[in-house]
Amino acid sequence: MSTTTLTRSRPPVIEWLAVTSLMLGIFAIVTSEILPIGLLTDIGADFGLSDGITGLTMTLPGIVAAIAAPAVTVATARVDRRVMLCLLMAVLATADVLAAVAGSYGVMLVSRVLVGLTIGGFWSIGAGLAGRLVPPASVGTATAVIFSAVPLGSVLGVPAGTFIGHLAGWRTAFLVLAALAVLVLGALLVLLPPLPAQQVTSPRVLLGLLRLSGTRTALLATFLIVLAHFGTYTYVTPFLQDVTSLPPAAVGAVLLAYGAAGIAGNFLTGRAMAVNPRAAFVANGCLIAAATLLLPVAGRSTAGAIVLLVLWGLAYGGVPVCSQAWFMSAAPHAPEGATVIFTSSFQATFALGALLGGYVVDAFSVSTVMVCGGLTAVLMAGYLSLRGRAGRASVTGDG
Repeated sequence: MSTTTLTRSRPPVIEWLAVTSLMLGIFAIVTSEILPIGLLTDIGADFGLSDGITGLTMTLPGIVAAIAAPAVTVATARVDRRVMLCLLMAVLATADVLAAVAGSYGVMLVSRVLVGLTIGGFWSIGAGLAGRLVPPASVGTATAVIFSAVPLGSVLGVPAGTFIGHLAGWRTAFLVLAALAVLVLGALLVLLPPLPAQQVTSPRVLLGLLRLSGTRTALLATFLIVLAHFGTYTYVTPFLQDVTSLPPAAVGAVLLAYGAAGIAGNFLTGRAMAVNPRAAFVANGCLIAAATLLLPVAGRSTAGAIVLLVLWGLAYGGVPVCSQAWFMSAAPHAPEGATVIFTSSFQATFALGALLGGYVVDAFSVSTVMVCGGLTAVLMAGYLSLRGRAGRASVTGDG
């Protein structure tokens, strides 16, 4: 009680700066995780590896994060959350520096394990802290600000990192991220108040959430759309270079256009979710399906590739918003637990998508993986459409 009162008595500008520091922390984490997407070919060439094998830099953090989300959250359930967030941000800075100086692919993979550890712990702990940083009337807005880091990292961080990597080398991009992590660490130390553990997330709580029909619907929908997206988007740079025949500098520009569309998609989906959550999620799935299925044909031209990547970015920008809303609404009584399940399922599927996509790319072609991803997105849209009213009920917490 006293800690909450102390936190709420701080000047509003400090409260919102604290919220922003959490958002920037998640932004740095998400960007560190998926930066190899834009630099996959460069990293692989440096170590003499195929695109499929280099895709392990995407798969490994997801696997570790899926395990770390429940493990770290439960193991540190009684530790001050401010202390945990600062420690995890220090781990991220170390991981990015290690990637930048990696002399072998093995060292690079060690750095990716550390990234995965940070993702699972920081995201699960930090995402549910808005209620302890701002007054009750501002919790909804603060939560939206924190979660905006997810699409921003996906749709802005990767294009920016790709641009830096192509200008100054992929290792420089990781050094820039390490510097950002250090800055965020300083902000967390200065701006966050002491945050003693209040809600203890136990294995029993997590298992209870998995029994809810709304949680199960969110799990399957998230599995299908994240599998579709990361099974394909992980290899979008090889596609643009090999099929569309774009030079590396142009790839960065196209990904920036994708990023701008993703930011717009995040806000548009947020509004659509307030009207019809199921329709918003289905629409995003259909757009991702259309973009990936058409890329092998229309994406051979520069104009066609740009149009489809913008459409893809517009759709994926809203996916984390939709997925998180389903998980949180299915379990409003246990927000940290719901965030743990969201994080773990999202990251596990992220890793699986990148892994399976790598197999398809190496065994067949980068165009084939686009078709496979598109068909998976169709399955997701069809599943939620068939759920109908039951899907809508799960979002409102009635499932």
